Amino acid sequence: MPGIEKLPIEETLEDSPQTRSLLGVFEEDTAAMSNYCTQLYRAMQRIYDAQNELSAATHLTSRLLKEYDKQRFPLGRDDEVMSSTLQQFAKVIDELSSCHAVLSTQLADAMMFPITQFKERDLKEILTLKEVFQISSDDHDVAVNRFSRLSKKRDNDKLRAEAVEDVYTSRKKQHQTMMHYFCSLNTLQYKKKTALLEPLLGYMQAQISFFKLGSENLTQQWEDFLGTIGTSVQNVRREMEQEVGQMQETIQEMETSCDQLYAPCDPDPAHTLVCRNLTRKQGYMYIRNKTGLVSSSWERQYFFTQGGNLMQQGRGEVAGGLLTDLDNSSVMAVDCDDRRFCLQVTSFDGKKVVTLQSESRQDCEEWIATINNISKRIYLSENAEELAARVNQSALEAVTPSPSFQQRHESMRPSSKGRAGRASSISSVGSEPSPALSALSLDALVAPETPIQFDIISPVSEENSGQSKTAAQSGRRSNPFGESGDGASEDSEDSILHQLFIVRFLGSMEVKTAESPDVIPETMRQILAARAIHNIFRMTESHLLVTCDCLKLIDPQTQVTRLRFPITSVLQCSSHQDNKRLFGFVLQAAGGGRGDSRTVCYIFESNNDGEKICDSVGLAKQIAFHSEMDRKAVEKRKEHDKAKEKQQEERSKQKQIEKDLEEQSRLIAASSRPANQPAADGQFLVLSNSQSEDSDAGAEEGKKESEA
Repeated sequence: MPGIEKLPIEETLEDSPQTRSLLGVFEEDTAAMSNYCTQLYRAMQRIYDAQNELSAATHLTSRLLKEYDKQRFPLGRDDEVMSSTLQQFAKVIDELSSCHAVLSTQLADAMMFPITQFKERDLKEILTLKEVFQISSDDHDVAVNRFSRLSKKRDNDKLRAEAVEDVYTSRKKQHQTMMHYFCSLNTLQYKKKTALLEPLLGYMQAQISFFKLGSENLTQQWEDFLGTIGTSVQNVRREMEQEVGQMQETIQEMETSCDQLYAPCDPDPAHTLVCRNLTRKQGYMYIRNKTGLVSSSWERQYFFTQGGNLMQQGRGEVAGGLLTDLDNSSVMAVDCDDRRFCLQVTSFDGKKVVTLQSESRQDCEEWIATINNISKRIYLSENAEELAARVNQSALEAVTPSPSFQQRHESMRPSSKGRAGRASSISSVGSEPSPALSALSLDALVAPETPIQFDIISPVSEENSGQSKTAAQSGRRSNPFGESGDGASEDSEDSILHQLFIVRFLGSMEVKTAESPDVIPETMRQILAARAIHNIFRMTESHLLVTCDCLKLIDPQTQVTRLRFPITSVLQCSSHQDNKRLFGFVLQAAGGGRGDSRTVCYIFESNNDGEKICDSVGLAKQIAFHSEMDRKAVEKRKEHDKAKEKQQEERSKQKQIEKDLEEQSRLIAASSRPANQPAADGQFLVLSNSQSEDSDAGAEEGKKESEA
C-alpha cells in the first residue's frame, strides 16, 4: 500500500498556521471517515439483526463499498489499491446477497466487534482529544494575552510571575495535548484501514465457514485473495505499531528538550545568544492597528519573511498576505507605553510604519537583525547567511566598542586595525566615500580614539555651576534643567526666523577639521556602523528650533531645552547624498575651561526633510550675518551722534564763556570811571579799594581767557 499521510509532531510547539491548516485537513478526513464508518456500521448491524433482511443488507453493504471512490477523503483519493480491494469485496458481497445469512454469533464475533471497537473507542477518543485540545488552545491564548498586557509603567513582580507561570502551564498543556492529538490522528490513518478490512475479512470467513461453499467462485481463488488481504492488514498493523512507537519516542524527546521553550521570556537574558546572520525568520508577534484617531489595538498574527517582503497570516487563513516591502527599509527598537519588546519597521519612502511586538528581547533583536539583512538585499546572493556573517564580521572589525555605554563619554570608535577595510564594509548609510575623501586620510577628518556619544547629555557640569554662582550673586533661583532663562526666551521671541522640526539624535563625535565637505558623511558612516554593530537602536526624539540667534534641542514632552548652540558657532551643515533623512552640522564648541576650542559634529535623523533643515540653518546664518552688520551700522551711527552732541556742548560752553567775558568787560568799564564824577542822576559813585582790586583781577582773568 502507498505511504500514509501523517501530521508532523515536531512542529506542534511552533503551532504555525500551516500546521493548523494541515490539522484541519486531518480533522475533515476524520469527520468523513466517522460518517462513512457510521453508515458501514449500520449496514453490518442490519445483517446482524435480521437474517430475513440479509440479502438487502449485503446489497447495501456492496453498494457502499462501490461508492468508496465517490467519498471525499482529502488524504485517501490516490489510494488505488484500497479502492480496487473494496471494489472486489463489493462484488463478492453482492454475489453472496442471495445466499443464507450467517449465524448471528459468528457475525457478532467476526464482523460487528472490530467495527464497533473502531467506532465507539477510536473515533470517540479522537473527538475527546479534539475538545481537550481546543480548550487548552483557548487557555493558552488567554494566558499569552494576559502576559502581553502587563503594564510597563506599573511593574508588579507578583503579577508578572503569575502571568509567566500561566503561560508556561498553558503552553505546556497545549503542546502535550497537541502531540497526543496528532499521534491519535496519525494512528487513525492506519486504524481506518484495519477497521474497514477486518470486519469484511471476518464476514467473508464466516460466510465461507458457514455455507462451506465449494464452488469455484468461493474456493481457492478467493482464499488466496483473502490471504493476501490478511497479510496486507498485518503489514499495516505492524507499520502502525512501529510508527506509534516512533511518535511516542518523539513526544518524549520533545517534552524533555522543549521545557525551556514554554516560558515566554528569556531565562537568562545576559547569556542569551542572538543570531544576527539570519535572512529568513518566522513566528508569532503582535501588530498594532489603529482603531481611531488616538486609540489602537493589538492583534496576534503569524509573520514570516518571503524574499524581500514581510508577510502576515492569521490562524484560520490558508495563505499569508503582504504586510510591507523590506527592501531599503529601516527598523529600530521603540518604546511603547503599554507594550514591551517592540520594534518599528519603516518603508523606504517613509509612508508606511508598522509597529510589532515580539515575545522576548532575543526574538526582538533577531527580528531587527533579520530585517536589516533583508533591507541590504543580502538574501539575493547564493550564500546569504555566509554573506551576512561576513558583513557583520567586517563591521565588527570596523568599530571597537567601549567598555560601558552608561557614562557621558562612553561610545564606540572605529579601530585603526579595521580602518583600511571601511570602504568595503556595508553600513546603514549606503554611500561610497567621495574621491576627495579617498585621497584624504581619515585621520585628517576624525581624531584617533575619538569617543562617540549616542545620547543627548546637557552640559550641566560647568554651565550650571556658573549659573548657580550668578544666581547666588543676583539673588535669583537657577534653572535646574540648564536653560538660559529669560534671556533665551527674549532672544527667541525677538528672532525673525522660527522653524520647528522633529529630529532623532543619532550621535556626535569630535572631528579634527571643519573645512572638508566629507567630514559629515564620514561621521555619519562611523556612527551608523557603530549603532548597527553594537545593537544601539534607541534614539532620543527632540524638537529642533531654528532661529536667527541659535539652534535649540527641546524635549517634546517637558518643553525643556536640552542643548543650545549659537548660530555663529555652526561652521557647516549638510544632508546625506542618498538618504535625505540624515543630516548633520559641525560647530565650534568651548574646550571646557582649558582656554581652547574643539570641533564637534552632530548627526540627526529627520522625517525626509534633512535638506530643508540645512537650508533653514543657512538662512538663519545669513539673517544673523545681516543682523550683525545692521547692529554695527547702528552703533557707528550712535557714535557719530554722540560726537555731534559733544561738539554742540562745547560750542554752547564757548558761547557761555564769551557771554561771561562781555559781562566782565562791562563791569571793568564801569569800574574805570573817575571817583568824583557825578552819576547820571546827580550822585557820586564811590568804589572801595577792595572793589577796585576785584575788578582789576577780573579784568586780568578775562584778558587771559580771551587770549587762550
